Amino acid sequence: MFEAQLLIDGADVNARGRAVFARRNPVTGEPATSAANASVEDAKAAADAAARAFPAWSALGPNARRKHLMAAAAKLRERSLDFAQRVSAETGATLGWGHFNVHFAATMLEEAAALTTQVSGEVIPSDYPGTMSMAVRQAAGVVLGIAPWNAPVILGVRAIAVPLACGNTVVLKASETCPATHRLIGDVMMQAGLPAGVVNVVTHAPESAQAVVEALIAHPAVRRVNFTGSTRVGRIVGEIAGRNLKPIVLELGGKAPLVILDDADLDEAVNAAAFGAFMHQGQICMSTERIIVDSKVADDFVARFRKKTESLRMGKPPESDAPLAAVVDASTVQRLRGLVEDAKAKGAKIVCGGSGEDVFWKPTIVDHVKAEMKIFREESFGPVVGVTRVGNADEAVAAANDSEYGLSAAVFGRDIGRALSVARRIDSGICHINSPTVQDEAQMPFGGTKASGTGRFGGRAGVHEFTDLRWITIATEPRHYPI
Repeated sequence: MFEAQLLIDGADVNARGRAVFARRNPVTGEPATSAANASVEDAKAAADAAARAFPAWSALGPNARRKHLMAAAAKLRERSLDFAQRVSAETGATLGWGHFNVHFAATMLEEAAALTTQVSGEVIPSDYPGTMSMAVRQAAGVVLGIAPWNAPVILGVRAIAVPLACGNTVVLKASETCPATHRLIGDVMMQAGLPAGVVNVVTHAPESAQAVVEALIAHPAVRRVNFTGSTRVGRIVGEIAGRNLKPIVLELGGKAPLVILDDADLDEAVNAAAFGAFMHQGQICMSTERIIVDSKVADDFVARFRKKTESLRMGKPPESDAPLAAVVDASTVQRLRGLVEDAKAKGAKIVCGGSGEDVFWKPTIVDHVKAEMKIFREESFGPVVGVTRVGNADEAVAAANDSEYGLSAAVFGRDIGRALSVARRIDSGICHINSPTVQDEAQMPFGGTKASGTGRFGGRAGVHEFTDLRWITIATEPRHYPI
């Protein structure tokens, strides 16, 4: 069993009263982690530590911050197996998913390291003679990062990497589902030589979440908040941030459409659909949940997609090397069963899968999905994908946009100009042509529209989110005043 204490001011700290909570392995039911259950006072202590560390860290030169972040990337890779074991034990994922998380998170730290010299501004012409006017970006202060369980290393690191590169200090509020995984990120940062207090990690039990989050957002030193998770919880976090007038980046739920036009390469579309719908059991914010296919090629596509899906193996981690594993909990299986049964009762056809037990659900294709079915609108966040048939490209765009979500999307078609026209009309923060909805690169502006969130992670867009833009002038000649 793993143990996770709080990381405050560079030290392992017990929660007040030595309070702890247990996270159980979703596959075996056995305790996976014993973690500190932080109180409001503990949360405030973490923010206080970050505030004390901010002046020195923000004053550090960009190349010095870069060296720390590059060292953290190297240390992260060294601990790949440690992370993978924690990810598997706490979330039921494959060891391969944990290793991939580490690999990609390391690239995020390296990209953040490259951004330390990109926190720049500009000189703006002034109407006043002898005055130089500058727009300057500088570190905002303490950044609160709230990360989820589904891609725990990637999203835990993303919550803090660019803020650190910009000169901010951070408090990472760990997910109660994977406290040991998120706490290990703090260890890596300390091993990379970051000064005490620059990175702090707070773990807590589920029942403590609201009080801890409210205390951290309200803390006067916290100047930015970022949250990745469900739209339901994101609304709550956003409301708390709004009451405290704290800018926030929200990356929330998705119902990603994959549009297949009548001239698409169907083999490529099938491969992208299988990866997008079933990678990590469909528990990725960008997972393909709706396939919108032109009726002229729909039968052919579904037949090929069924063959591909039925070839996917599912196993019990960590013993199995199968590409598919458990979902995060039994309630996910119950939710998926409800979506499938509702669709079937309203006329949809179950092409394959459609059943599961405990924390395992077979990869499922549901054909002839209509807008009135729950599976068309509700985020499944599991290995279930619906197929909706349309008559033409305009109907495809309308179906893709018929959702409260707008995170990721994809369009397949050989006529690139036509596919690009369709992509431009889809209301989403991200859209890929002839590649899957599940796709990320550390330097890209990542985020959604509508109920999928606000703001952007990654690259220069991230610098914009986690810095203050200030106007500074220098007068080199005497000014004339009217009084």
